[in-house]
Amino acid sequence: MSWLSFVWEVADLVVRENRNRWTLVSCVVVIAGMTALSFAAVPLYDLFCRVTGYGGTTQQAAKAKDVVIDRMVRVRFDASVNSSLDWRFQPVQREISMKIGESAVAFYRAQNLAATTNTGTATFNVTPMKVGKYFTKIDCFCFTEQQLEPGKAVDMPVTFYVDPDIAKDPNLDEVKTITLSYTFFAAEEDEAGPKTASVEEAERPNVN
Repeated sequence: MSWLSFVWEVADLVVRENRNRWTLVSCVVVIAGMTALSFAAVPLYDLFCRVTGYGGTTQQAAKAKDVVIDRMVRVRFDASVNSSLDWRFQPVQREISMKIGESAVAFYRAQNLAATTNTGTATFNVTPMKVGKYFTKIDCFCFTEQQLEPGKAVDMPVTFYVDPDIAKDPNLDEVKTITLSYTFFAAEEDEAGPKTASVEEAERPNVN
């Protein structure tokens, strides 16, 4: 083997090793990036839904605005329970009429039908879905997990208002009725510590 050939072989080996090393580094970077995006996807999607009202996602505020307009809207209430949770869950009132901008309180009733204490968490949305960005909750049982002892029942409030900015949206001029829906699921255990709101048995007004 000539000296020149030996030099070329060594140079080729170095290039191939560097190329393999670069390929490995690139793969690691891509995998790490995909992992980071997967963890960020859920909170980013949640933020997107809350900002835009996408999918009927409602908004949250500390209090209602100081503006009430002379436009009425009916709010209907719907409830369901996932098969993972042995609860009875229903609205106390079927619907209410209110002015846009004023706050209102509605109640949902939950009862644990199981023989053991268990915990539920509620998902929610409104329809028409395009109303989501204007339907605002001030306080809601859905903000925390709810724990019920066997046979216990509780009336849980939700305080809300319809943002008067809805009157500025011509796409919602025809909306006269909004439906607020909840579904209760069995809650997953929170290893970081309890965020559960333990509830006591409540008086049980007649459900319409």
